Amino acid sequence: MQNGVLWRKEARLVKKLAEEKKINSISALSLFFASKTHKQLLQPETGLQLMSDDYILEDLLNEIG
Repeated sequence: MQNGVLWRKEARLVKKLAEEKKINSISALSLFFASKTHKQLLQPETGLQLMSDDYILEDLLNEIG
């Protein structure tokens, strides 16, 4: 996945995380970048990059509780 496409996906995920958890963008960004889900998203072989934003967000929410 090209960097620009991945960056936009990450931005959408951070925005959705902030909305879902009712936290500010900075807190959501910190949670997202520290997560195992984010690390997996950066590895194309996991296939996570091809999943929908909602699917990835569900994994992320399950991870962070």
